[in-house]
Amino acid sequence: MALERTPQRPVYIVDDDGAFRRSVERLLRSVGLPAVLFESASAFLKAAPALVDGCVLLDVRMPGMGGLELQQQLKSLGFKLPIIVMTLKGDMETAVRAMKGGAVDFIEKPFNDEGLLVAINAALALPLGPARDSESMAAAQRVAGLSPRERQVLDALVAGRSTKQMAYDLGISARTVEVHRARMLARLGTHSLAEAIRLAVLAALPPADLEANAADRQRRSGASRGLPE
Repeated sequence: MALERTPQRPVYIVDDDGAFRRSVERLLRSVGLPAVLFESASAFLKAAPALVDGCVLLDVRMPGMGGLELQQQLKSLGFKLPIIVMTLKGDMETAVRAMKGGAVDFIEKPFNDEGLLVAINAALALPLGPARDSESMAAAQRVAGLSPRERQVLDALVAGRSTKQMAYDLGISARTVEVHRARMLARLGTHSLAEAIRLAVLAALPPADLEANAADRQRRSGASRGLPE
């Protein structure tokens, strides 16, 4: 797959795993992207005021100051470079927190080389500054195409709810949750739950009203459990 990129713009890798830093550095240099390595969040924080170009690849879980805390510190400094956070696979709660904290994207470890390069090149293509108005508007338009039930499932994903919890809260079967989730992904144009959550955060969705649905579950408990609405 041919990847577009802006050459010679640095990628700052912030991760406490030395072998991982060197591995990503080799990958980036192989496609013409210089890498600058930092072994801790505190080391990067010291260097951050002098950085004016490139993007940041930030691990969330590190000894001492973690990635989410570093994001807060950088925000207070007025740091403008785009940040991609790395989370453990399935840790959607942390990914959502990072996105709400200003990250432009998140990727789940372990990831493949192509996925990482696509995320980095997309970040490098962004204008400097926190504004993502056009991207947020596009995400909001995609989310607006969901049915009410599909929107509830998306809300629940962002809230970190499991399929079983969604089924209980919404008063439907787990199988029906899976059907609505598949339809929701199809309408959003993605096969990835992570990408669906990213779109939801970009669209700045209000929190799901799951408590009201849980209360309503009792009223509807005797109703048919076929595919709803």
